[in-house]
Amino acid sequence: MFKFQAFGRLVRTVGIAPSALVNTMFSRGVRRSNFPAEPEYLDVVGPQIPLYEPLNVQIKSYDYTVLETFSSYIHKTAEHLEIEVEDCWATPCTKYKIQTFKPFSTQVDNQYNLNLYERNVQVVDLPTTKAPLFFHIIQAALPEGVRMTVKLHDDADEELRYVPDLELTQLKSELEAMGGPSKSKR
Repeated sequence: MFKFQAFGRLVRTVGIAPSALVNTMFSRGVRRSNFPAEPEYLDVVGPQIPLYEPLNVQIKSYDYTVLETFSSYIHKTAEHLEIEVEDCWATPCTKYKIQTFKPFSTQVDNQYNLNLYERNVQVVDLPTTKAPLFFHIIQAALPEGVRMTVKLHDDADEELRYVPDLELTQLKSELEAMGGPSKSKR
């Protein structure tokens, strides 16, 4: 065992000849892999950056064209930042019937039909170093009248995007009322 003082501390090395240690420390030509004091994880490509789970950037607005434009802006911004966009989808619009009444009566003064549109952009493998920058950019560009929500992907979010076929469900209920599907003999 060889002992030497480095940086004011006594360092012990095991299994290394004193001449090899001196050559390793004071020579640039000797390979560093022969010196066992370096941990193996230093040879890894770089630090591992944690990634977020799939996130949904959900935007809602009453103005369809502004919403479509901003949805494409989010997608392009993610691509420019080298963030992977897995999916983009639209959900069926939510219809609202708004009524205003005449003062001190129950008579309808005006009636408005409003449609609330929604778009989702799903981002996967978002590095934690790029997330604040990405969200700051799209929040700074958020148009007036558009609401943005960022949340973890849920299977229920994906179920909302499909429009139920009312005619098909009606035919299925009629079939069940008649006694169910007939069994054919084959």
